[in-house]
Amino acid sequence: MASLSESEVTNRGSMWELDQNLDQPMDEEAGRLKNMYREKKFSSVLLLRLAFQSLGVVFGDLGTSPLYVFYNIFPRGVDDDEDVIGALSLIIYTLTLIPLLKYVFVVLRANDNGQGGTFALYSLLCRHAKINTIPNQHRTDEELTTYSRQTYEENSVAAKIKRWLEAHAYKRNILLILVLIGTCTAIGDGILTPAISVLSASGGIKVQNQNMSTDIVVLVAVVILIGLFSMQHYGTDKVGWLFAPIVLLWFILIGSVGAVNIHKYNNSVLKAYNPVYVYRFFRRRWNSDIWTSLGGVMLSITGTEALFADLCHFPVLAIQIAFTLIVFPCLLLAYTGQAAYIISHKQHVAYAFYRSIPDAIYWPAFVIATAAAIVASQATISATYSIIKQALALGCFPRVKIVHTSKKFLGQIYIPDINWVLLVLCIAVTAGFKNQSQIGNAYGTAVVIVMLVTTFLMVPIMLLVWKSHWVLVVSFTVLSLIVEVPYFVACILKIDQGGWVPLVIATAFFLIMYVWHFCTVKRYEFEMHSKVSMAWILGLGPSLGLVRVPGIGFVYTELASGVPHIFSHFITNLPAIHSVVVFVCVKYLPVYTVPTEERFLVRRIGPKSFHMFRCVARYGYKDLHKRDEDFEKMLFDCVLFFVRLESMMEGYSDSDEFSVPEQVTGGGASRSLMMSGAAAGAFLGAEKTCSTTMCSNGELSFSSQDSIVPAQSPLRGVMAGGGQLTARWSASTEVGDELEFLNRCKDAGVVHILGNTIVRARRDSGVVKKIAVDYMYAFMRRMCRENSVLFNVPHESLLNVGQIYYI
Repeated sequence: MASLSESEVTNRGSMWELDQNLDQPMDEEAGRLKNMYREKKFSSVLLLRLAFQSLGVVFGDLGTSPLYVFYNIFPRGVDDDEDVIGALSLIIYTLTLIPLLKYVFVVLRANDNGQGGTFALYSLLCRHAKINTIPNQHRTDEELTTYSRQTYEENSVAAKIKRWLEAHAYKRNILLILVLIGTCTAIGDGILTPAISVLSASGGIKVQNQNMSTDIVVLVAVVILIGLFSMQHYGTDKVGWLFAPIVLLWFILIGSVGAVNIHKYNNSVLKAYNPVYVYRFFRRRWNSDIWTSLGGVMLSITGTEALFADLCHFPVLAIQIAFTLIVFPCLLLAYTGQAAYIISHKQHVAYAFYRSIPDAIYWPAFVIATAAAIVASQATISATYSIIKQALALGCFPRVKIVHTSKKFLGQIYIPDINWVLLVLCIAVTAGFKNQSQIGNAYGTAVVIVMLVTTFLMVPIMLLVWKSHWVLVVSFTVLSLIVEVPYFVACILKIDQGGWVPLVIATAFFLIMYVWHFCTVKRYEFEMHSKVSMAWILGLGPSLGLVRVPGIGFVYTELASGVPHIFSHFITNLPAIHSVVVFVCVKYLPVYTVPTEERFLVRRIGPKSFHMFRCVARYGYKDLHKRDEDFEKMLFDCVLFFVRLESMMEGYSDSDEFSVPEQVTGGGASRSLMMSGAAAGAFLGAEKTCSTTMCSNGELSFSSQDSIVPAQSPLRGVMAGGGQLTARWSASTEVGDELEFLNRCKDAGVVHILGNTIVRARRDSGVVKKIAVDYMYAFMRRMCRENSVLFNVPHESLLNVGQIYYI
């Protein structure tokens, strides 16, 4: 933004100066709430226990891949032993490079205070660079316990990258689009994982009964899926302790069966650990169906992205221990054992896993495999709920009902609307394709797109957050792309064989998210441009030029400063306003949670006689408005606490001259306010508005009276209409009287005033914009939940103020 010229500064005049002085940011208030952050340290025993529990939440999807990988590599059967050994070698080194090296030891470190996934990476970037497309953040937000960021040297690579990202709006939009693509394909993954996992597990019935039709297998899979999604409202916490033993038993089973098959059938497959067989595999199959085989190998690392997305409940070290000691060795044994069996039984590649199991343990293995498939599906379903919640918090998804299913874990939620959408789509995919091959093609496409998005987002993360050397960044990017780009090409080439499914699903969710976010940004810009000056409000006098009726009015706005347009619209059309007015701003920040004691910021607006306050409620993308929380009571209690704290701080104004202590101003800044006489009592660390006199030259001077007198300013005529603004009080008796006054107003009644801004496209807009705004966005607004429902506002206390905004 260009700097203001001298004439422009003069033209802004004393009105702007007064408004800036009256509606100050909440620096001191935020500083007092700041807590020191201390990293949690876990004992060795606790780490092992958490590593065990992580098996049931994090690794279910990755662990069930042996059910269907080899069939998708060789859908037309196996002709030569060398092909099996080459495919096994490719699986081994794909597992080593992507899940082990890239994710477990690199990407997991890029978590947002323990939160993983695409939006967690985006939140990290939003804190280290000004790339958030909704600019509702303030410097006070950076003082949160959960808010962390880096500082950079002027000429460092990180500083240059930061300036480059912040330079143009189109770069921020491209980054947001990239995040939305990764998010939408991850949602598609949540649809395809239950379909392929449950269908592959159900296929074990047909192995023992060759005459059974495929329709019966599909029917069994559909019944299991219906049961799985119908149980979601109970939450994973109630059955969480069952998951880890099931998955541990599953890994022990596939590892043991693999070891037995290596010994029993063909231990020559162990030469696949020589990477030269990867080269031979490409050379042998390059002119035949190499891309089909690569798409099948890609399925061996499905669930890796869920490993990062489901990070929230476990420390990184616990997941690293579980993967390196249990998951990785057992997967290698399982794939090696299957390869040994296939070499000896080339005609059994379709159900290689079930056919390689000894008859004595076949049915127990079938039960465990089905249970593991359900656990794997549960992990991706829960991850989908978390993704939707994060998108909603950042203004990228319509408001939907979110149910908190656990009192212990913040991340365990249930979204009814999304749950039934997932169920319908899962059944449609399962019943529509009826075979693992086409679902596998679709599944691979969704997985590889999410991995590519993660790779691209890790580049700015490594530069801005970690301050890594550019050589390390280039090495990480090149090694990741060398593996992922061929898999991406292989999946794209199979679009007509099922790969179109995740693209269609992702496109549908992308349109929903982008249209909603676009209109949300435009609505916020409208609020910013149409806000009313605080000086105008003060010019109306203590009564605001209206009848002040008993009661409290909570005016909801997206603005953290200034008076929203809906308030001026309201008082222009109605002749009365409540005795106490509280402007409430609820905003979401790019942090996973805001501690309860740091959530609310309160300050007074204008003199005490106005009885006007501002309250900013800050939430992270994991925080929820719980049904049992009384948001109205929390707001009122915050105002009462602020009034009491304000009275305590008045002790600092007893002397004729003083400086505000560091503890009051929030530490950090070397800020002291030197005042003389009784004027010091009007400017307190508790965010009291100072008493001022507007001078003719546009500067503010401190008066010895607790009043705002516009001396020789353009406001004189406006102020005169409402009478002189005087607010004399006695500090010793005022607090009790004001508390009693607030309680009387609460007993008289509380009204919640919400803005209902309708967004419409201009008449000269294009057809695409009109369809997106007038139809898609309007439909989503009608279908989504109202803000009053999210805040548990009683209908009898709700007042909507409507306005139309054309974009």
